[in-house]
Amino acid sequence: MIAPRHLKRGDRVALVAPAGKITREVLTRAVRVLEQWDLKVMVGDNVMSKSHSYLAGSDEERLVDLQEALDSRRIKAIFCARGGYGTTRIVDHVDLTKFKKYPKWIVGFSDITALHLLMLHAGFESIHASMPSQFSDPAARPSVESLHDLLFGNAPAISAPPASGNIEGEASGMVIGGNLSILLDAMGTPIEPETKGRILVIEEIDEFKYKLDRMMTQLKRTGKLDKLAGLVIGYMTGIKDSNTPFGESVQEILLRHVKDADYPVAFGLPIGHEHPNAAWRHGSRMKLKVTQEGATLMPTAYSLRVGD
Repeated sequence: MIAPRHLKRGDRVALVAPAGKITREVLTRAVRVLEQWDLKVMVGDNVMSKSHSYLAGSDEERLVDLQEALDSRRIKAIFCARGGYGTTRIVDHVDLTKFKKYPKWIVGFSDITALHLLMLHAGFESIHASMPSQFSDPAARPSVESLHDLLFGNAPAISAPPASGNIEGEASGMVIGGNLSILLDAMGTPIEPETKGRILVIEEIDEFKYKLDRMMTQLKRTGKLDKLAGLVIGYMTGIKDSNTPFGESVQEILLRHVKDADYPVAFGLPIGHEHPNAAWRHGSRMKLKVTQEGATLMPTAYSLRVGD
């Protein structure tokens, strides 16, 4: 895997919206944060577009903004404004020809999982982390600091206290994943991820329990859970029951699909739709350690880094 170089003061970055739009107030505060990092910010033309009620413009407009940032020799990182929905509508039309000459970090999570899978397929690392839509939230401060540290060269371990559902053990491997719905959406497409021998991270938000079970069942049926190196379960935010109670807790649903696993399983790592949302390098090699004292996901080795 190839990793873009770390950012440095004075670098030029782009803020684009491949999915949902953001407001002017949110944009202003996000740009202010990035400028406080001594970065020069280029904003895509359609991040506040009014041509669609939800999306940041038409598919063509969102693709143009993203493609221009990917193609640019000067841009060193691309911050995806927010998630929501829409990235999968354009991901198959992205051209990475110039990006491969001028690699840069892609930053985001949730719906942006689709771009992480695209980068993975192309052989490049990206960053799963909080997005500009959250930068103005005081609760997001540790998440934003985590992103800053990772972009500028510091990659601390991600830890969680003991959890009753944990399966103890140690594993090393490439770490991939993100939003569970988007992972499932990628099945059968050009960016379907290989999971064998890898540490899989999953997180989810605002789904019914039976739908969570259905998604995990699909992962199991497709063999994606069979030969993992390890499984990391981040925030399962707002998972709710339908009118007919499902009768199982979220932990019970998840554990039922990996109960016979011979790899470590870690619950509760701070990854996903809550804060802190720890930043990590998608496609990088990390070590997962799960003991009675808790769980830790830590970097193990750096990939080939452009510019080093």
